[in-house]
Amino acid sequence: MADSQERLQQLKAFDESKAGIKGIVDDGISKVPSIFIRIFDDPTDEDTPSSGKPTDPHRVSIPVVDLGDVARQPAKVIQDIRQAAESMGFFHVVNHGIPNRVLEEMLEGVRGFHELPREVKANYYSRDRKRKVKFYCSNNLSKASWRDSLFCNMAPEPLDPQELPEVCRDITMEFSDQVYKVGVTLFELLSQALGLKFDHLIGLGCAKERLITSHYYPPCPEPELTIGTVKHTDGTFITILLNDHLGGLQILVENKWIDVPHLPGALTVNIGDLLQIISNNKFIENHHNSIGEAPALSIGIAFPEDELMAS
Repeated sequence: MADSQERLQQLKAFDESKAGIKGIVDDGISKVPSIFIRIFDDPTDEDTPSSGKPTDPHRVSIPVVDLGDVARQPAKVIQDIRQAAESMGFFHVVNHGIPNRVLEEMLEGVRGFHELPREVKANYYSRDRKRKVKFYCSNNLSKASWRDSLFCNMAPEPLDPQELPEVCRDITMEFSDQVYKVGVTLFELLSQALGLKFDHLIGLGCAKERLITSHYYPPCPEPELTIGTVKHTDGTFITILLNDHLGGLQILVENKWIDVPHLPGALTVNIGDLLQIISNNKFIENHHNSIGEAPALSIGIAFPEDELMAS
């Protein structure tokens, strides 16, 4: 590993290139640059569980909530979402009402952005917190991860569609509107799962803020040396995630990293820090990461309190 000063210089040069991880991959690297290498077997590393490496192939059954049963069996759906939010903090939702066309076009659109020529993407590269649409590599560059991200602040101030890259402009607006409706339904169900009126969480403003972040994990020559997204919880009320079929999402269960299997057509929901807090710890957040060996893609819509809370 490079010493601290050399590492800072390399990080600065990388960031100023505005090319992202995809840019250095396109340059034909055969080894992971030292600034992206993570030491997983160091017991003092806060991203490393006390047992098992992040690539352990353990699997677990992720709860599935069928929103198609809301009209016919509302009590069952509320019970299902209560159990999932209390036991694991992660669950799939199926029959959510979003056409597969929208999901596939959203994946295609943001992949199209991340695979644009570097000189086009460079126009969007920024770390300015006030910018509503921006492209960057790693929110915290001091812990550089193997991923590129496109961030879009959709609400409460409406986003001007012209600020979005043309390649994913229309579908991002449509996807945002569709997932917002799913989010409202989830907040209504989660309110009732807490024994409250259906509009309680909406009334608290839980659905007021809305961010979309897409993470692109370019092909990695040495995937065992780095990670797509470090261990974290989300500073949100909830996050709704759309993954491509390659997966890569893992959650920490009994101190082991567990693969979250891809479920075609489903959205994956996780409880964030804020919902755990306001539910008095009845609903739980869960640590997760992504090992994206690529070229994998994930798209998350977060409902945070404000941009600073978004992971």
